[in-house]
Amino acid sequence: MVEYKNTLLMPKTAFPMRGNLPNNEPKMQEKWDQMDINALQLARTKDRPHFVLHDGPPFANGEIHLGHALNKILKDMINRHRSMTGYHVPYVPGWDTHGLPIEQALTNKGVKRKEMSVADFRELCEKYANEQIELQKAQFRRLGVRGDWDNPYITLKPEVEARQIEVFGKMAEKGYIYKGLKPVYWSPSSESALAEAEIEYQDKQSPSIYVSFKVKDGKDVVPADAKFIIWTTTPWTLPANLGISVHPEFFYAVVQVNDNKFIVAKDLVETVAQALEWETYEVVEEILGEKLDRVVAAHPFYDRDSLVMLGEHVTTDAGTGCVHTAPGHGEDDYQVGKQYGLPILSPVDNRGVFTSEAPGFEGVFYDNANKLITEKLEELGALEKLTFFTHSYPHDWRTKKPVIYRATPQWFASIDAFRDELLTAVDDTTFTPAWGKTRLYNMIRDRGDWVISRQRVWGVPIPIFYAENEEPIITPETIAHVSQLFREHGSNIWFKREAEELLPEGFTHEGSPNGKFTKENDIMDVWFDSGSTHQGVLVERGMKYPADLYLEGSDQYRGWFNSSLITSVAINDVAPYKGLLSHGFTLDDKGRKMSKSLGNTIAPVKVMNQMGADILRLWAASVDYTADVRVSDALFKQVSEVYRKIRNTFRFLHGNVSDFNEATDRVAFEDLREMDQYMYMRLQDVLKAVHAAYERYDFAAVYHTVNNFVAVELSSFYLDIAKDVVYIEGYDHAARRAMQTVMYDTLLTLVKVLTPIIPHTTDELWAVMDMEEVSVQLTDFPEPVEHVVFTELRAKWENVIALRDEVLKALEEARNAKIIGKSLEAKVTIYANAEVSQILESVDFAQLSIVSQLVVAGTKKDAPADALTLEKMAVVVTKAEGEKCERCWSISETVGQNDKHPQLCTRCATVVETYYADVE
Repeated sequence: MVEYKNTLLMPKTAFPMRGNLPNNEPKMQEKWDQMDINALQLARTKDRPHFVLHDGPPFANGEIHLGHALNKILKDMINRHRSMTGYHVPYVPGWDTHGLPIEQALTNKGVKRKEMSVADFRELCEKYANEQIELQKAQFRRLGVRGDWDNPYITLKPEVEARQIEVFGKMAEKGYIYKGLKPVYWSPSSESALAEAEIEYQDKQSPSIYVSFKVKDGKDVVPADAKFIIWTTTPWTLPANLGISVHPEFFYAVVQVNDNKFIVAKDLVETVAQALEWETYEVVEEILGEKLDRVVAAHPFYDRDSLVMLGEHVTTDAGTGCVHTAPGHGEDDYQVGKQYGLPILSPVDNRGVFTSEAPGFEGVFYDNANKLITEKLEELGALEKLTFFTHSYPHDWRTKKPVIYRATPQWFASIDAFRDELLTAVDDTTFTPAWGKTRLYNMIRDRGDWVISRQRVWGVPIPIFYAENEEPIITPETIAHVSQLFREHGSNIWFKREAEELLPEGFTHEGSPNGKFTKENDIMDVWFDSGSTHQGVLVERGMKYPADLYLEGSDQYRGWFNSSLITSVAINDVAPYKGLLSHGFTLDDKGRKMSKSLGNTIAPVKVMNQMGADILRLWAASVDYTADVRVSDALFKQVSEVYRKIRNTFRFLHGNVSDFNEATDRVAFEDLREMDQYMYMRLQDVLKAVHAAYERYDFAAVYHTVNNFVAVELSSFYLDIAKDVVYIEGYDHAARRAMQTVMYDTLLTLVKVLTPIIPHTTDELWAVMDMEEVSVQLTDFPEPVEHVVFTELRAKWENVIALRDEVLKALEEARNAKIIGKSLEAKVTIYANAEVSQILESVDFAQLSIVSQLVVAGTKKDAPADALTLEKMAVVVTKAEGEKCERCWSISETVGQNDKHPQLCTRCATVVETYYADVE
């Protein structure tokens, strides 16, 4: 008896249905390491134009989280795409390694910093940072991120530190670095100044108080018995009060309330009256703000003056229009105090504790002093009202504790000195998403000078010496010498040697007649470290500068994007990047920020161990990363279903071209059947769309375009129909080779365009495709082609597919009515107009619909009463006439007509006799 199933050309492939990614991906990565895939792709593209994505360094502390994974995957997809589309793409991953978290981590492990030298403690910090780098590196590599992992850049490396010193020196030479006593964000919990980028906002309960200041010298402008009322939410700053600011253009009312006369802004009288519960009051006088200039009030509890000053910063949004002014504790206060020649009083030490400059509160922590100060005010009759409210308040992003504004001597980088050049550089940058430009532009336009000094030990020292007369020394000679010392020995040498040993040999200075020098003990803000890497990495390694792209989370507009721009424009008059791309944060399925305390984090390592890195990568490609991204286990399961569909499509395509020799069996486009030409055209459409989407970094468009093509046009249409040809016909039948040609091109195109996204899977497939290159990563994307018949093909086949959809609807109805089971059991009779009938008869519509028989019988009006009436046709579905062919399973009246093969239809009998004459 003949085994007809042995005459079918069933798919043959070594590409398994199950990916088993958690086990197989590490093996694939070992293979990449052995062949040094990164070096191979760089060698292959060495003569091409360079594309450089400069890596924003993650901080070397703790395991990577989902935000890290999203960031690194996005970078990797861009780099892989560029290296397959005409560019040379060197990618150097990096790490940020200095700063407070590492100091804290060691303290938490029991290291007693005060019991060892600074140099010894810094060596422990370096050791810890390097351990964290190795931990994170292994996890980034497990994601499948390709780069120079054996030679990453690290901000604690001598060559990077040396370049940072050069950046500082060039900025100093241009006059952009200065020392000043100004209020800055100060973290008592860190005992250090903070930059704006190190501030985050959290809710905090604060006292809200109204305080009256008696007039001491009314200058014949205000009544001698009047009192100014100020409003503040920081009572602890009142010991530093030196003045009251009023707006020169506002009118101020003298309000009689019982026996008191109070001065507040005229526009706020009603609001203040309500807040202070004045039952009856009367405005007895109005005074223009500018006339109040230099009126003198008395401090409410110290024997000193509080000068009334004019300030444009005063508003009527809240408060009283009379603003408590402490030049040592506020930016606006500082500016107006400077204009009026007031001293900078800041009676709070590094730990946030009051000093002897605040009599009565010495030794008290500033926050605890709020209660004592309000009690003192009440005792003296100056407290008009006390309430409490919760508001958004700046906190130290590392310790999560509140910060204060405090005047301390700090080193600053001037922004005002070259703000216009910075804004021009922002204008010259390309942004994705486009709103990033406005965000960065406004931040640069509005930001104050950058406080770059930190009172810590784990960081790059500020390379400044002091003469005996305390004059700071920053010269090209000293900078060059320190930079070279750091390059040879690392920055720890600053803490191991005395100042004289760190200066150039024979160095003299008129301010040190005895040849004695001291050195600065502060370190640089860590944002200066990472913000200088355009020199420490790009210039140091001879890479393209400016880089083509920086890509980080949206919080980096105030962080790395900002500090990198400032340092680069300061020394080279150009942004360090041509383009900026930002992504949002990862949130849980309820839209909450992921955090360990909420227990809603999803560890990338866990996802990779359970599902595989390619699932994580496919997820990254599927989301609109420019906004915040919601993540859940359910979403990963959805993505894994899409992955399964893509993988099965790869497997089906490969299995059906196993006997196809591209060199000898390819069918020219002109000789393809119309359906094959149409699918070839759709493949070109997909290729064009994918090219454009990758170019604009729109990976979600790549994902959805490919997914739709695979699920709808391939799986549900072309590949479903293809079985009737590639399984059934003889191996070299023209129709079979035509379909194999399209399948082969589709497989090759899909495997290449998906390589930036799921490289483990595409390389696994490539290994069984018997290709010349050892990895698909060492190939280029195909270019889309055009044929003159595409326009005509598109118009006709959009109609064909719409008609097929109507037939499929009729088949579904018949299946539900139990008229048929599988579609091959059906005979379809169609009633349609001449135009539709012509289309139906111009193609093999029975094959397209996967039915055994299809007849066009007349127009819609000829249709019998039981016909299903659809938009373009009426359809009758009945059981097909004849017997089931044991080979192709179609029902045909020709079954039994061949004496030798009575179980087969004529078509199958012919194939068997032609190709399998010896099959028994």
